[in-house]
Amino acid sequence: MSFVFWDTETTGLHTSFDQILQFGAIYTDHELRELDRFEARCRLLPHVVPSPQALLTNGITVERLTDPALPSHYEMVRAVRARLESWSPAVFIGQNSMRFDEVLLRQAFYQTLHDPYLTNTGGNCRLDSLSIFRAVSLFAPGVLTVPAGERGQPVFGLASLAPANGFPHGAAHDAIGDAEATLYLCRRVRERAEGYWSNFVRFGPRAAAQDFVEGSEIFAFVDAAFGWPYCRVLTLLGPNPDYRSELFVFNLEYDPRALAPLADDDLGEALAASPVPVRGLRVNAGPSIVPYEDLPTETRRQFPDIEEIRDRAAYLRTNRAFVERLMTATAAARDPWEPSPYVEEQIYDGFASPADRSLMATFNHSDATWSERAALLARLADARLRVLGERLLYTEAPETLEEHERSRHEADTARRLLADDDSVPWLTLPQAIRETDGLLASAAGAEASLLGGLRDYLAKRLKEAKSFVA
Repeated sequence: MSFVFWDTETTGLHTSFDQILQFGAIYTDHELRELDRFEARCRLLPHVVPSPQALLTNGITVERLTDPALPSHYEMVRAVRARLESWSPAVFIGQNSMRFDEVLLRQAFYQTLHDPYLTNTGGNCRLDSLSIFRAVSLFAPGVLTVPAGERGQPVFGLASLAPANGFPHGAAHDAIGDAEATLYLCRRVRERAEGYWSNFVRFGPRAAAQDFVEGSEIFAFVDAAFGWPYCRVLTLLGPNPDYRSELFVFNLEYDPRALAPLADDDLGEALAASPVPVRGLRVNAGPSIVPYEDLPTETRRQFPDIEEIRDRAAYLRTNRAFVERLMTATAAARDPWEPSPYVEEQIYDGFASPADRSLMATFNHSDATWSERAALLARLADARLRVLGERLLYTEAPETLEEHERSRHEADTARRLLADDDSVPWLTLPQAIRETDGLLASAAGAEASLLGGLRDYLAKRLKEAKSFVA
């Protein structure tokens, strides 16, 4: 299996509403030898406001954000898509990618009328190097040197972890630089703890992870809370009927026999304990699962005696009515799903139909003109895709729109940028200006220069936006 080590730099942390500004990836063989690499940048979308803190972190200036020589966001996404498809099938690995970069990449594909699920379909699968590094720090602590934070907690951020292990990470918070650092650290894990590396790669594919969990009496799982990695010994309860890639599992540090007599209300309260007795396990997200017998002896000592663990697991296997109560109570305690009025947050409201997928492929064909693309939008059955397609036309080829349509998009964009309350989930111009002013108060040198340029740019955009809604 081949690997793709990748990273992004973005306008901010709002994963549904910010955008990727830089994408970097390194393609390797199964022994992590580099075969190819790819890097792409783009300019800012007209409806996105960059976070001043994000730009301080990645060092991207206003001049770079607005450089007309850079590709548009749509052009960059198409180039990224083409390169990743040429490298597929592969294992996609990023640092903290499951919670951040993966979400932004899916949004980038979705908002440009591509299939969002490239990294976990078509033979591809995903791993998060952060989970790997956390697990290795528990089971083989000599493999990586993990620096400590202010509270003594282990720090797994690449900017600290990579230099601590001998990687000269002068390009921290640069997409290709962070991809290089991730590859370097994974090579170190593979060389010094090959068994654990092979284990995590083994469970990258969803089917492999699900088959293992369903076929195991007990198994171990690694996660983190407040920055501290931890290990749990779990057993399967059953699938989540509302989400086919999630399994409910039970923490065998708890004795289920003590929970079984509880009334429903009391059981719900007991399941809210920390650590939680029941949790969901996403088998399509490269979970850090380990066979119990592969745990180091010192790790096993943290748990009850193995015979007691097996007795607890056996009790659950033979008491299906209680298991159903556990799963029902766990699902009921979750926040109910609320539909969003914003098209970006409707990404998981359903899959595109085969007919719409065919139209999307035609829309994104390299030979298609913007006039031809515009004609395709009316044939899309999915209202989300029509909205996103019209936004693409306005951003990429406004000349294909009627004058009244352009005026409507200009006004809609201006209102989006000017919103000055906490009801919208994206960063607005007034909010960004206030944040920039706050940072400028204590900034000096290059940071003050970057923020000053950003402040001028935001003020200019504010004036322009007000002119559209005056």
